[in-house]
Amino acid sequence: MKTVSEIMTKDVQFCTPHESLITAAKIMRDVDCGSVPVCDAKRVIGMITDRDIVIKCIADGNDANQVHCHDVMTHDVITCSPEMDVHECAQLMAKNQIRRIPVVNDKGELMGICAIGDLARENIFVNEAGEALSEISEPDHYSH
Repeated sequence: MKTVSEIMTKDVQFCTPHESLITAAKIMRDVDCGSVPVCDAKRVIGMITDRDIVIKCIADGNDANQVHCHDVMTHDVITCSPEMDVHECAQLMAKNQIRRIPVVNDKGELMGICAIGDLARENIFVNEAGEALSEISEPDHYSH
């Protein structure tokens, strides 16, 4: 069985709690993702999503340069360990309906990120209904 450490992205961009939302948004743009871990001395303390920025800042008319990541981040972060089996990780992501999960060591320090795309490359798929599917057959192709 493969572990998360074998498929995760190791070089992960993250924000610090006191950085502006602009910094988080630039990371999302540059990495082409919708969420970024928020770390304090390498320890994951939150996640910030593009939706957090829009709903908790922009929609209220606040200046994204003046609002900090800790003001809008999610505090209860779902994480996994590098040793976790990839199927177990897929089930955790499905259950919590998340697309990216921080991979942390036993001290809570960021080691990497496991994304749905990483799982898909292993033929493990997570659907929106919250199920992790490791065996998906291709649809039959009918000639007309």
